[in-house]
Amino acid sequence: MWLLIRTAAVAATILGVPIAGAETLTVATRAVSDEKAVFATVESVSVVPARGRIGGTIVQLNVREGDPVTRGQVIAVIGDEKLALQMKSLDAQIDALQAQSTQAQTDYSRTEGLVERGTLPRVKLDEARTALNVAENGLRARTAERAVVQQQFNEGQVLAPADGRVLKKQVAVGSVVLPGDAVAMIAQQNFKLRLRVPERHARGLKAGDKIRVDGAEFGDHAPKSGTIELVYPQIEDGRVVADATVDGLGEYFVGDRLRVWIAGGERTAFVIPSTYVTTRFGIDYVLVRQADRPISAPVQRGRDLPTSDFSNGLEILSGIRAGDVLVQP
Repeated sequence: MWLLIRTAAVAATILGVPIAGAETLTVATRAVSDEKAVFATVESVSVVPARGRIGGTIVQLNVREGDPVTRGQVIAVIGDEKLALQMKSLDAQIDALQAQSTQAQTDYSRTEGLVERGTLPRVKLDEARTALNVAENGLRARTAERAVVQQQFNEGQVLAPADGRVLKKQVAVGSVVLPGDAVAMIAQQNFKLRLRVPERHARGLKAGDKIRVDGAEFGDHAPKSGTIELVYPQIEDGRVVADATVDGLGEYFVGDRLRVWIAGGERTAFVIPSTYVTTRFGIDYVLVRQADRPISAPVQRGRDLPTSDFSNGLEILSGIRAGDVLVQP
């Protein structure tokens, strides 16, 4: 240990070099939040079922568990053979009524010409007009009935009720469903973090507090911040339950666990910009001004701690004292 301290002292003396016109910083303690690590789970704001509007057999299923869906997207198709038979029957009736309507129109035109020439009495024209109206009304009635069956066909498409992701499929192709049966469960897109904080760390937890999620949890090195949205008043198994909102949770599975840092009180610490720290051979140094020249002194760095003054703030655990004047390399 004595040899290590002597080596560090010799290195500090040798590495001291004068730097003119460099920026300086006076070291001072400041109050920082004492963060505690807790685990939170990704949960959906709500889970809604995608239901079929008619009964029948699942003939098409377009999604799997985990697939993203948008509101109104067709996720399944329900088929009913009875509807197809009704459509064929109505199409045949419409063709027959169309032919009757055409014949009635022809008879009416012929009768109208004969009545104008005085060959037939006017009562025949009234009879032809009535027959034409009956044929046209029958055609319109069958066409409207076919539109109803066509709408039932369209209702066989099961639509996603909201933007989100498919949590679970309730049926498979070939399954028989009744009107109103759930085909799939959709987790709405607006995911949230549900924290369960030990009550000894949650006395000061309140809505609006900031939280921090490790960058490694998001696949990069940049931590993400969030906000406590709701603190539940009931304690479960010695833990306080709270909901937080964080951007970028849509890429996660529902139920995924993330490590989250919450404020657990305040403490004093030395925070300096990370640009004042240099690393050589695995040891961190800062330049401390002594007399007329700066001296390199080894320090022990802590975690990144951005503040309102230093966006690149870094906590220093040891190696500097309050009042030291640091020189930026």
